Amino acid sequence: MRKNINNIVKNRVELLTAPFMTFFRHEASSGIILLCFAILALILANTSAASLYNQVLNTKIALGPASLHLDLSVLYWINDALMAVFFFVIGLEIKREFLFGELKSLSATILPISAAIGGMIVPAILYALVNMGQDTISGWGIPMATDIAFSLGILAIAASNAPRSIAIFLTALAIVDDLGAIIVIAIFYNSDISFAALGIGLVALLGAFILNRLNCRNFLPYLFVGLIAWLAFLNAGIHPTIAGVALGMLIPADNKNQTSSLLHKLEHTLSPWSAYVIMPVFALANAGVTVEGGLSDILSPIGIGIILGLCIGKPLGICGASFLLFKLGLAKMPEGAKNIQLIGAGSLGGIGFTMSLFIAALAFDNPAYLASAKISILCASVLSGILGMIIFKASALFKAQRL
Repeated sequence: MRKNINNIVKNRVELLTAPFMTFFRHEASSGIILLCFAILALILANTSAASLYNQVLNTKIALGPASLHLDLSVLYWINDALMAVFFFVIGLEIKREFLFGELKSLSATILPISAAIGGMIVPAILYALVNMGQDTISGWGIPMATDIAFSLGILAIAASNAPRSIAIFLTALAIVDDLGAIIVIAIFYNSDISFAALGIGLVALLGAFILNRLNCRNFLPYLFVGLIAWLAFLNAGIHPTIAGVALGMLIPADNKNQTSSLLHKLEHTLSPWSAYVIMPVFALANAGVTVEGGLSDILSPIGIGIILGLCIGKPLGICGASFLLFKLGLAKMPEGAKNIQLIGAGSLGGIGFTMSLFIAALAFDNPAYLASAKISILCASVLSGILGMIIFKASALFKAQRL
């Protein structure tokens, strides 16, 4: 009898954690692919293939009349259109986490939300202090980001024996971090706004909301209003990827039968494409930067601000906020985890990569500034990954010696 009860409990736990484990596997394994494509981009940008590489990225592809401003370069099609699908998936993930996942209850959310906020504020402050009074101050949002794929990929490699609670904490933190980055992009990194076009975009999103309330389970109407919103935001001066996030959060979910909901079906279908196609293509297009500047790029105010923000500000903000909550009795350490493992997770939070590169492209029009930001993001992400790996390996070694 007891064995049957244990089996039932085990099956239910596995059912509840299945979405997280699927997400974890996608993101962790895609981090390795991301790394390969980032290295490939660096090779292409620093060899004889550089001219062809840049020529392809700068090739313009026009779709539709000139009045719609759809004559974009390949790079912009990737960053504005393809990444809108990536942000749509992020919108689905955020909604799922708040409805059914690790961010469902206040007691469960207070730790990752507070840690994410600390991990965004401290890096932004450090960058701003280094770049105060200079025109490079606009890059303050760059070190605020955490790359889910890379951070979970390193965690899977370096800390396979770490408690699952640490992986869940880092995942929830990174998702909240993504939401924070989206808010920062929407408010601070947009050009002159056309309120007429913005109004059209908001009406289109209102249409998606109405479809949700009418219990529409067909994706095509959502796709139609989503495309209108994307085009309207593009012409409004609001970054069009915001339309992708908003649409993702307006896709209906089913509390009674999650696996049959449109949200679950879309996330299940699109997550592999996002992890294994869209993000690697983005890395290939955006990580290619010439390294001829060398130390001068890394030691510039931009470089110092980004490296300080990601390598020091991230773990300091994440761990500082977490330990403060522990001290006040407002949250508990993730189950089975130790202080050193939380510090390791905080260090992995300093792997900015995808979102940091994305924000850098919005923050800087100056090619030299952007190149400096890109190489500094790559260096800071590598350093944060190495530091996180060392901490987790040291934790495992210490545990083995005690046994």
